[in-house]
Amino acid sequence: MIKYEGIIIYTKKIKERDLYIKILSNYDEIHSGIVYAGTSTKKKLIFQIGYFVQYTIVKKNENSPPYFNAELIKPFINDILKNKFKLYGLLNLISLINTAILEGQKINGIYISIRNIINIMHINKHWISYYCEWLFNLLKIIGYEIDYKNNENSQYYNLINDDFENYKSESSILFPHQLLTHNNKINLIEVTAVFEIFENIYRKNHLHDINYKMPSSFYNFKDTIIKELK
Repeated sequence: MIKYEGIIIYTKKIKERDLYIKILSNYDEIHSGIVYAGTSTKKKLIFQIGYFVQYTIVKKNENSPPYFNAELIKPFINDILKNKFKLYGLLNLISLINTAILEGQKINGIYISIRNIINIMHINKHWISYYCEWLFNLLKIIGYEIDYKNNENSQYYNLINDDFENYKSESSILFPHQLLTHNNKINLIEVTAVFEIFENIYRKNHLHDINYKMPSSFYNFKDTIIKELK
């Protein structure tokens, strides 16, 4: 029987004690199925959104839905759940995963990118610059790369044509090059620019194509971080 690892990205109570869940696997695919008695005290300690698990998928017969057996694995996220800013970041990350990859799709590299950023959130107190980098990396993974590493000499980014510029225009903003060098200097202008650029590209390209709205958790995270920096 194949053992997978993955992050739980969706749970819903069904019937009296069972859960329907979705897991993004280390093969960059979404697996969905049932956790029988998933609301029991023992299983509630495992099957929570954002938890990483090693799991197997079982089917009693061809006509029955698949169900999961799982155990917790690293990275553990208890410290993230206790920190308001990291918790909002995690909820935003989960919401973006649910809109970035649909069931039946495979997007190479998305799982390892998530595992890496959560590891950084766990151990690095200057995690916000890496989180901003992850937002741009997510855009790259789903096909909307911002090639800022080859445009270091261009100060501005145009929100209309999604390209770098050498001079300020009505539709451009200062690009946060310094933030993405992870020099531990976090400022309001650069972080706000990351959110604005990411939302602009993600909403008008990816979300428009699948007729989704920007997740509310994105705005909750953005507002919380910006308020703190102010």
